[in-house]
Parts: sequence; C-alpha cells; structure tokens
Amino acid sequence: MKVLLLKDAKEDDCGQDPYIRELGLYGLEATLIPVLSFEFLSLPSFSEKLSHPEDYGGLIFTSPRAVEAAQLCLEKNNKTEVWERSLKEKWNAKSVYVVGNATASLVSKIGLDTEGETCGNAEKLAEYICSRESSALPLLFPCGNLKREILPKALKDKGIAMESVTVYQTIPHPGIQGNLNSYYSQQGVPASITFFSPSGLTYSLKHIQELSGDSIDQIKGARHPKQNCLQLELLRKDCTNAATMFAAIGPTTARALAAQGLPVSCTAESPTPQALATGIRKALQPHGCC
Repeated sequence: MKVLLLKDAKEDDCGQDPYIRELGLYGLEATLIPVLSFEFLSLPSFSEKLSHPEDYGGLIFTSPRAVEAAQLCLEKNNKTEVWERSLKEKWNAKSVYVVGNATASLVSKIGLDTEGETCGNAEKLAEYICSRESSALPLLFPCGNLKREILPKALKDKGIAMESVTVYQTIPHPGIQGNLNSYYSQQGVPASITFFSPSGLTYSLKHIQELSGDSIDQIKGARHPKQNCLQLELLRKDCTNAATMFAAIGPTTARALAAQGLPVSCTAESPTPQALATGIRKALQPHGCC
C-alpha cells in the first residue's frame, strides 16, 4: 500500500530516512516529497548573539532549520574554533530547550546538551520551561518567520524573558507541482497523505485537490466521525474512485487540516517516525479511524 509524506528526506545513521523505514515495517511503501524550502536571514546578528552566552539564560530550538542557522553561523564566521574552545562550554552551562528528537539530534551535533525534546510540541515545551526556568536573563529563541505565538506568550505570561531572532523564512518548494504530478501519474492516488506543518498544507493542498479530483470533495462531505470512517472505507472499496486518508504529524497541523474542511484520520501521538507509522497503520485498517 502506497503512502505519501510531504517532507524532505533526512537520512539517519543507517543511511535511510527513518519514516520510510518505520512505515516499511508495516508493509507501507512511503514516498517523500518536499513541499517547503527555507531561506536563512539575519545570520550576522544571530552569530553575534551566539558569541555572547553571558547575555542569555539559555537557548530554545523548536525546528531543525533554527539549528542549521546556528551551524551556518559557526561555519561562515570562522567561529568553529572559538566555539569548541569556550562558547560551547558556556552555553552548556545553561539550559538548551528543544522540541522533538530530530531537532535534539541536530543540536547534539554542535556539542550542546538538550532537554525537553520529549515534549513534542511548543505548547508542552512552554509548560516544561515554565516549570523549570528561574534565570533573570532572557532565553535566546532563533525561529522562522511563521513561528506561532504560543511559546512566547506562555513564557511572557509567566514572567520569563525571551529574545526572538528570525533566522529563516519559509517559502514553497519550487518542485511541488512537478513532483506531485509525477507521483500521481506514476503511482496513482496514495492510500494516505501526511502533512508535517500548516505551511506545508497551505503550499500543497491546491495541487493535491487538483490531482485527487472528486475524491477529496467526497471526503470533505463526511464531517461526523462515524460517517467519516464509513465513507472512507466505502471509497477505498471502490477501485475506480480511490480515496486518500489524511494524517498529521501533530495537533497544530491537524487543526490546520480541519480548518480546510478535511477530516483528519490520524494525528501522530508524538512527532516521531514510530508514532506516525503506528497511527497510519491503525487508520488504514478497516474501522481504524484514530
């Protein structure tokens, strides 16, 4: 059974994207199509801030792109030596908060110890930080132009100072339409599509609707959970009108799908390959809406 994941490929130590591997364990053939690109911004300013850990109570990373911005700062400004000699140790004396294991893994590669990675999303990380943070110095938060305000607001409400710096902006991947056209023409309609961010949904939904034809409209018409499960199953049995099940990597993306009138058959319990694979497998089973 073929499933489509709207994300870029990231090989792990085994040389394979972990999402492809985990879904393959359930007999699901996954294809990855990137829908987002990123442009880095304000790197000189961010680099300067990274050079002065004494001005901050710690760091917050909520996306891999923010960590990549830090890596670029170290590489482009010849700071690798001073980072290894002193800056890394000074930052490690402070808290480095992260969301998700993927982000934590990248942070560890620049030599920083992390905490909070099991929180899974910004809401839970905010709770975690508020339960622990006592420094009067602000937390440095490198972020993207589409960052949500939940984390900054939660910290502000608790009197925890934070300094945001926008280090990247999100733009549509230039190959979205061509890659999706190629996939649908060669593979047909997938059994499921997983969205990994609200912005990824925004940039790809129009193309998916055009390629899926009437099946999306029929799915959108099924709003009641029980009705939705039944209708999805009936559509899957109709080989001439295959339906696609929609999955989300987390609650924020699930809400974005719902706002578009699309029922979410699966939301991963945590933003990990294992949780997503388990959720999709369950949702694709008969009467398996989750």
